Amino acid sequence: MIIDFHTHIFPPQMRENRERYLERDRTFGVLYSDPRARMATAENLIVVMDEDGVDTSVAMGIGWSDYDTAREANDYIIEAVRGSQGRIVGFAGINPAWGDRAAREAERCAESGLRGIGELHPDTQEFDLADKGTMAGLMTVAEERSLIVTTHSSEPVGHPYTGKGSVTPQVLMQFISNFPEATIVCAHWGGGLPFYALMPEVADALRNVYFDSAASPFLYTPQVYSAMSGLVGAEKLLLGSDYALIRPRRLLDELAASSLTLQEREALLGGNAARLLGI
Repeated sequence: MIIDFHTHIFPPQMRENRERYLERDRTFGVLYSDPRARMATAENLIVVMDEDGVDTSVAMGIGWSDYDTAREANDYIIEAVRGSQGRIVGFAGINPAWGDRAAREAERCAESGLRGIGELHPDTQEFDLADKGTMAGLMTVAEERSLIVTTHSSEPVGHPYTGKGSVTPQVLMQFISNFPEATIVCAHWGGGLPFYALMPEVADALRNVYFDSAASPFLYTPQVYSAMSGLVGAEKLLLGSDYALIRPRRLLDELAASSLTLQEREALLGGNAARLLGI
């Protein structure tokens, strides 16, 4: 089974009325102001999954800042999940800065069948991921409902790019330490956090933490797969494309050419994700 753990889909009206939503939501304005920035619907995602051999995809929000826009996108993901015959798993786009409303929206989405929260985007959502008080309400719901929390992650070095942000390993470690029982996925290889797993205290803190490969070809050379497996273990890694930014086939080709063993490759392709999602 191949599971793409990191994709984004949008209601058709958002793609058709992009300018209106650029004004409404800060995250959308930053990430999608360039008309070349690709947006996909659930139907587009299913087509690409079929073409690239993906069995299941996790569709998530982009870190909406505007409450009404987020609910609109969450409702679309809920309907996409219901109509996908099990091929799409949904995560809710929620902003911890909403306070009590964030927790209520998480409850609503969990009751509607969504399995996680994310992708959090602290810079454009304007909250401090490392602040325990800010995150407590939402994370309480996540732990009570067994929701997986995915957050954007950023490298403290390297080239700039749209949406890179400031969620570096130091910030992620504080977040992880604040909520050690939560299941957390750090997108984009955790901004390099696995490299610090050679420190015993970091390795211990990462016991409920996973790392996805979203947008990996834009960030790292293909050697990253074997390097990450050696640092944190293949059982901590999740295949994520960041579709529609990039097609899953590109990552599948890199993974096929990697030096990982067959067992390690199968874990990354879908075994780990299936275990997390209960598939």
